[in-house]
Amino acid sequence: MKTTLRSFILAALGILAAQSTLAQSERQPRAKGIESPGYVWNTPDKDLNRALDYKASAKRGLVAYKICRGCHLPDGYGKPEVLYPQIAGQHASVTLKQMMDIRAGRRDNPAMAPFVGDWIVTVEELADIAAHIKSLPPPANNQKGDGKNLAKGKALYDKDCASCHGANGEGDHKKFYPMVAHQHYGYLVRETRESRDQGRRNASPDMVKVLKGYSDADVEAVSDYMSRLSLAKK
Repeated sequence: MKTTLRSFILAALGILAAQSTLAQSERQPRAKGIESPGYVWNTPDKDLNRALDYKASAKRGLVAYKICRGCHLPDGYGKPEVLYPQIAGQHASVTLKQMMDIRAGRRDNPAMAPFVGDWIVTVEELADIAAHIKSLPPPANNQKGDGKNLAKGKALYDKDCASCHGANGEGDHKKFYPMVAHQHYGYLVRETRESRDQGRRNASPDMVKVLKGYSDADVEAVSDYMSRLSLAKK
């Protein structure tokens, strides 16, 4: 009974948050990001550390994930037509870091901020949500580019991206490097471009430095290549 009531409250609060764009803008905090002198990527965060130390449950996360379904869908596929990312299978540490960065204001995302605020979900619930997301199988039918410049995209990826994101786009959960395999092309283009232009304020300075010389055509080529990467079968 308590679980059902809690689930109902979470869903109701999520709907209310989504209906108020004014509330979204007012509730998005702002902390120092890459534009600030002395910015250090992945600075210690007590809430993130607390979430990482918590024994998360994908089963509990399924309940708490109800506030995420409207945008990311029950299977985590997202909505590529409006650049909502595919999140199924993403490392729990990566998902937690991004949610905590939005929550703290290191990453600007006024549409998502109301759903990760401490008036909606606890640190432990965010950890459970991340565990549930990690348990979802990533899709093979994610959005891809036109495939016209894959050789160029591969060359760029192998030279600049594979050392962090992995040969198959698997990322690194210990270093908070996201899995880019199975991600939607449009989302990859936007986030890569915004990282290059320092619009993604919680981006790694090392990545921004690498991307600085990329043209829009380079961004599109490497994003198309990344969108076609698949996790190696065990």
